[in-house]
Amino acid sequence: MPALASHRKTRSRTGVRANTPAVGFTTAALASVTLLSTQSATAAPAEPKPSIEEVQKKVDDLYRQAGTATQQYNKAKEATDTQRKSVDRVLDDVAKSADRVNEARRALGTYAAAQYRAGAVGPTAALMFADSPESYFEQTQLMDRLTDRQQDAVEDFQKEQRSAAKQRVEATKSLESLTESQESLKAGKQKVQNKLAAARSLLSDLTAEEKARLAALERKKEEEARRKAEAKAKEEAAERKRQEEARQEEAPATGGGTDTGSGGGSGATDGTYAAKAEKVLAFARAQIGKPYVWGATGPSSYDCSGLTGAAWKEAGVQLPRTTWDQVKVGKRVATADLLPGDLVFFYDDISHVGIYKGDGKMIHAPKPGANVREESIYYMPIYGSVRPA
Repeated sequence: MPALASHRKTRSRTGVRANTPAVGFTTAALASVTLLSTQSATAAPAEPKPSIEEVQKKVDDLYRQAGTATQQYNKAKEATDTQRKSVDRVLDDVAKSADRVNEARRALGTYAAAQYRAGAVGPTAALMFADSPESYFEQTQLMDRLTDRQQDAVEDFQKEQRSAAKQRVEATKSLESLTESQESLKAGKQKVQNKLAAARSLLSDLTAEEKARLAALERKKEEEARRKAEAKAKEEAAERKRQEEARQEEAPATGGGTDTGSGGGSGATDGTYAAKAEKVLAFARAQIGKPYVWGATGPSSYDCSGLTGAAWKEAGVQLPRTTWDQVKVGKRVATADLLPGDLVFFYDDISHVGIYKGDGKMIHAPKPGANVREESIYYMPIYGSVRPA
């Protein structure tokens, strides 16, 4: 038995220890995979891709926001231009004031030098060396007058110094205000660019099929706006016919009717406005096909309020730069009472404007990437309308 026992091999414990780390690693790896799988299964699912309708709404909203930012930019630019002119004027005044101070300083120096020369000889010696007593008294009177003039020169010098100091303070404030406006202008420009970049990014992510569907939605939207414009055109045609019949009935009794202009159901309007509106629309039609560029006022490109301002300027009417200020000009008119030449404003934030041409249509600079064109006024939600003159 002992001999048999001597041939038994003892179980190696080294092998177990050598394999232990590998087993542990494998177990840890499996646990990690299991944990990751569990986390992946419980993680929030990826957001679904927006529908074409949602993309269209988002893009339209971004363009509208860009339009609002453009009006903010236009307002800041107008303020900047005004303040720059003010700064130039103040700096010019400061330069002129400095010249006056220097001139007063030179006058003081002349008087001081003359007084020094006169003071070098005492009164007794001056009388002794004078050619005659009369000459002495004339010299004395001259120096008295010189002293009076010197006093006036001192007062002028002090006055000019105070004025120059005041103008320097004004110039400093004007420069600070200009700097603030320039910063606002820069921020406004960046805001517009960000909105437009976001819109372009959304459109670029669409597949060819999705772009085709988006185009179909746009055509549907345009068709609906066109139908509304046609209905408006019929209303205006009926109103013009009614006005013409009324004039013909009045003609035998009055010897002729009055100029009622043209357009919708607003009734009579004087010929002066119709003549101005004709100039406005002639100018606007000549701009059709030119690109929309935000912040532009012509002649090669326009934004919406830049076009309306340039068109009415042709009729001798100076409109403010932004839609927010243009809507305050003239008198408000209802959509049913629109006449050619009236300004139609859109969206609750009044970020867009077009020139009414009649028959439910307008001429406007639509948005980046589009050209000045005719379009139904019902393509966008109408805020209100004004008659500028």
